[in-house]
Amino acid sequence: MNLLMNQTLTRLARAAVVAAGALVANLAGANAGAELLHFSADSGNTASVQRGARNFMAYCSGCHSLKYLRYNRLGEDLGIPDDVLKKNLMFTSDKPGDPIKIAMPAAAEQWFGRVPPDLSLETRARGASWVYTYLLSFYLDESRPLGVNNTVLAGASMPHVLWELQGWQKKAEHKAEGEHGGDHHGGSAFEKVTDGSLKPAEYEAFVADLVNFLDYASEPGKQARISLGLKVMLYLLGLLVLTYLLKKEFWRDVH
Repeated sequence: MNLLMNQTLTRLARAAVVAAGALVANLAGANAGAELLHFSADSGNTASVQRGARNFMAYCSGCHSLKYLRYNRLGEDLGIPDDVLKKNLMFTSDKPGDPIKIAMPAAAEQWFGRVPPDLSLETRARGASWVYTYLLSFYLDESRPLGVNNTVLAGASMPHVLWELQGWQKKAEHKAEGEHGGDHHGGSAFEKVTDGSLKPAEYEAFVADLVNFLDYASEPGKQARISLGLKVMLYLLGLLVLTYLLKKEFWRDVH
């Protein structure tokens, strides 16, 4: 019986190692050839998340839904009054209790080759640095149907919807060692082709707000969880001190 149990545990352990190895390989392959910029999302920055919500609704909500987030939860968490919410952020429903859906018709799959993904959990799954770098890494590529490609996700079917803000860029030609040029995103150097309506620093701030909002949308209860966790840790620390003092009191007369 013990031998059979040991064999079973050994097989389960081997299966777990194989599965973990496959997961690591898939994650490594997903970012192969792309050096991600470091971005630490701050979903607790309410002002930034509010701007990100505005940016998402203006540029992303036509194609991407947030089916696990409801309008009224968004308004409650970000301190947005109902009238402002309905006027400026609710474009696919007039009921605050509805999830954030898209207005795109059923032909989306024919247009792009696949239905644009729901973004409720995208930032949580891929990481904020991945999304941040992705939105900075579109470049002109005549070989692609839409004329653009992306160094983070090669062959992406998504058009560069923010091109009016960022402008157009192309991959920089390789230069001799010691020479520098272009902005470095996604492990590649880019050269500006046309300017956008925002300066590079302003566009990066725009993307940062958008990613902060997506980080919030991926886990709306994150800040409450962090706050509760800190309170629990403080409570346990105080309990530890009291327990230690109680232990000393009990053992005071024991030699």
